[in-house]
Amino acid sequence: MPVLSRFVKPGDRVDVSRISHGEGKDIPQYQTRVFDIISDDDIKINMPMEGSKLVLLTIGMEYQLCFFTAAGLYQCTAVVKDRYRSNNIVVASLDLTSGLRKFQRREYYRLNCILDMKCTDINAQQELDFDNHVEFFDTDFVMKDGVIVDISGGGIRFVSKIHYERDTKIYFVFNLNIANRPVEFRTLGVILESKSIDNRPGEYENRVQFINIQTDERETIIRYIFEEERKIRRKENGNE
Repeated sequence: MPVLSRFVKPGDRVDVSRISHGEGKDIPQYQTRVFDIISDDDIKINMPMEGSKLVLLTIGMEYQLCFFTAAGLYQCTAVVKDRYRSNNIVVASLDLTSGLRKFQRREYYRLNCILDMKCTDINAQQELDFDNHVEFFDTDFVMKDGVIVDISGGGIRFVSKIHYERDTKIYFVFNLNIANRPVEFRTLGVILESKSIDNRPGEYENRVQFINIQTDERETIIRYIFEEERKIRRKENGNE
């Protein structure tokens, strides 16, 4: 089992959510940072914020922690034992109640899904404009429909009626439901594979790797994936 102090460092991002215990409600998730590592079962984190409001974690309450580290994603549970202020920073002190568990590397963990998207292959001029963060719509710019069937921090797999050559660059748009509101993503990708689908003539399955994606966009996608996976696990355990 991974030892916490070997992988988690002060300053690492950590997502915090209260453990459901079967209430059947969507549980809010908060982003914060690791403040200090005291031992492998004793950790301190900055008290999370929601907008400009401080979120006071409840003493005695158990929470799920998901750490974003240089070695990948790790998860554990912990209970809050104290809250205090240190140099104007409000800190929560927690005792781990489970061992650290490693997730698959964030780029490769894939979530099966059904998400509408629009996409088009791009020419060199359009790519140049995108790299310089210039909108590049014109009368010849036509977006085709597609359906994303899985997504990861590294790319997507989608179905469309278009066959693409390997290494074709595409521009695509899709929405993810983040905190009960749609968030639009507009990004570039490169086709790794495009193949026909058995028993579905005229339809193709396309594997795409993100390119030029911003770090905060990638992290938002990863966070969405793990939140959706957490919802799936709750349903499987009968905690809808």
